[in-house]
Amino acid sequence: MNSRSEQSAEGTFEDDLEWCYDAVQGVSRTFAITIQELEEPMSRHICIGYLLCRVADTIEDAGHIPPEEQSRLLREYRAVLDTEDPTTVHEFRESVDPWVPPADDRTDDWEVVAQAARVVRTFESLDPGPREAARPPVRELVGGMAEFVDRYADEGGLRIETLDELEEYCWYAAGTVGTLVTNLVSRNASTDVTDTLRGNARAFALLLQLVNVAKDVADDYREEDNVYLPARWLREEGVDPENVTDPENVAAVARVIIEVTDHASGYLDGAQTWLEAMPEEDGNTLSAWAIPFLLAVGTIRELRERPDEVVEEGGVKVPREEVGALLERFATGVPRSALGDLRERIEHQPLHHYSNGQGM
Repeated sequence: MNSRSEQSAEGTFEDDLEWCYDAVQGVSRTFAITIQELEEPMSRHICIGYLLCRVADTIEDAGHIPPEEQSRLLREYRAVLDTEDPTTVHEFRESVDPWVPPADDRTDDWEVVAQAARVVRTFESLDPGPREAARPPVRELVGGMAEFVDRYADEGGLRIETLDELEEYCWYAAGTVGTLVTNLVSRNASTDVTDTLRGNARAFALLLQLVNVAKDVADDYREEDNVYLPARWLREEGVDPENVTDPENVAAVARVIIEVTDHASGYLDGAQTWLEAMPEEDGNTLSAWAIPFLLAVGTIRELRERPDEVVEEGGVKVPREEVGALLERFATGVPRSALGDLRERIEHQPLHHYSNGQGM
């Protein structure tokens, strides 16, 4: 890795951190809310850790990069994050450069890849504690993505076969992020709290990722040539995974979406336990993680009501008014003891309906 003096010559930490905060706004609306709800120093730790993961995620999703090259790039990036490996982020940036779109054509995700040296430089400037809490799960995520690219190198895109394989993928894509967050928020927690967090971090992360799988079926296939719905379940409904977005398969695919949604809902209790145990210190806040949890609850509700729209219209989302009502609710303060009630309300109907006198 570059020395601290070499890093500082390329830009101040404050400039780099400001860029990272701006970058998160572009790549994930949901995670941007989390970052906004956090306080320092946790906000910077989570922001930078997330961007490290986003570099790998963008490469793994890139349909224009041949699988063998994707795998090589992911493994080189993983080596950059190994303190005992001499591979530098600048070497990785040179390797990925042929696949980075021109500046005028870049998405926000590809801009993060283009600025990978800046992201890694900012990460290496963090204090040792948060840096070493984040490094192992990020490297596990990158290695897992490379493994899945290798597994489906001959398919052109990912084709998840079974529920067990879907959970394996979700672990690498999100479970490792759950570990990263847990490592950071529990650094000063008691043994009992830490054990509870670690025992339920998987549930929190897999809930969010499985909901994403269910709501993004059409976009994942059309934009990335990936099918995450278990092929075994699709075939039981008479659907070839290659035809997952065909109009004649809408009803059958919708039934599989409901199956994945129901499976995701099985993680709600564990995710809530994780939230209720999570310490609020070092800039961590309940709202930062409870809001994504409750948005997932609302998305599950929407998926159950209109799963066909995932295929026909490219996805479902909670109403914008509900997002606003949720943010407003947490702005006035929500105790942990109210999480269960909020979850139950949102499971039944959008939160803003209660505010408008339409609820129970």
